[in-house]
Amino acid sequence: SKAAADTVAPRGGARMSAVPKKKLTVDEYLAIERAAEFKSEFYDGVMYPLQGPGGPQGMAGAKFDHNLVKENLSVELANRLRGGPGRTPSSHMRVRIDATGLHTYPDLVVFCGAPEFADEKRDTLMNPVVIVEVLSPSTEKYDRGAKFRQYQRIPTLQEIVLVAQDEPLVERFVRQADESWALTAVTSLEGVFAFHSIPVTLPLTAIYDGVTFPTE
Repeated sequence: SKAAADTVAPRGGARMSAVPKKKLTVDEYLAIERAAEFKSEFYDGVMYPLQGPGGPQGMAGAKFDHNLVKENLSVELANRLRGGPGRTPSSHMRVRIDATGLHTYPDLVVFCGAPEFADEKRDTLMNPVVIVEVLSPSTEKYDRGAKFRQYQRIPTLQEIVLVAQDEPLVERFVRQADESWALTAVTSLEGVFAFHSIPVTLPLTAIYDGVTFPTE
């Protein structure tokens, strides 16, 4: 079935060891999430911690370079979008995929025009135009697989950008008229990356400023 094909695992790639006897409703998840210290994804009635003690992407184990690349992108995007057609909220902005019910937190989101929210709390965005994920060893399979397929089902989404943290590599997937996704990759630190849906061009030296790549 389609639901089975789009089954989502936590960012660490493995499902929780025990499924709760009673699945949560979306409203129950949001009530817990809004009061929680750590963020969790939500899919099919189950919450999946993203950080904090015991979570698949715990704060103590967060990669310095991952956070640095994410911060570089956040600053550069915010500066270049100021006064333009797009806006990028913080990485704490939750996104809901209506077609599947997944609630998740992309590393970076861009929307254009007026933001559309799931409810009056204005903390769950429904109409992203660009989503950016910074890859890491624990999340790459998920970000390229099940989560990527979920993102493709957001009607407003025009562009998914995957950014490596351990090598100069930025991949841009752009939605085509036939609903396929065209890939463009920039693989050199001397290269320049151009977003398709927003008027922003970034040299990879700005994206990877301060990052030390591992040696062979």
